[in-house]
Amino acid sequence: MRSIKPLAFALALAMSAPFVHAEENQGHGHGSHGGADIGQPGMTKDATRTVEVTLYEMYYEPETIAVSAGETVRFVVKNSGELLHEFNIGTAAMHEAHQDKMQQMMDHGMLTPTGINEEMASMDHSAMPGMEGMGHDDANSVLVEPGETKELVWTFSGDARLEFACNIPGHYGAGMVGEIEQH
Repeated sequence: MRSIKPLAFALALAMSAPFVHAEENQGHGHGSHGGADIGQPGMTKDATRTVEVTLYEMYYEPETIAVSAGETVRFVVKNSGELLHEFNIGTAAMHEAHQDKMQQMMDHGMLTPTGINEEMASMDHSAMPGMEGMGHDDANSVLVEPGETKELVWTFSGDARLEFACNIPGHYGAGMVGEIEQH
């Protein structure tokens, strides 16, 4: 077994965390990323509609999602492919920055092409210096293994140019990105 750096352990732990519903994630400051107001976690009870998103190998269905400023949308995200995928709401710059973290996770074996390495993810990394704030627990993102379905509830601000994308290494570049049209 190869040596794993402490940062890698923290990233694995964060990747393994189950999705926290927006109701439990209020007030964590997810509204502003990189100077762009991308919105904030929403509450299921406030959702005006449900949008089903299917993840295939290197594309989403639908490819474009229209939303209104202030609208809360419940996304039901199903992975019908054979690879691990992500549904992440953000700007192009946010996706670019997130891809670096995802590459580190892949490089250190925390992520595989088809899933999360549960053995590495279940380790206690709390005592490792420099691990604070690292991870894949952002309310604007879910990792979905093959055959899984997860939910994400989001309230859109209407202020930023947004995409939904998969930031698993190579997926964004292969075209696994869609547009969010805000009106």
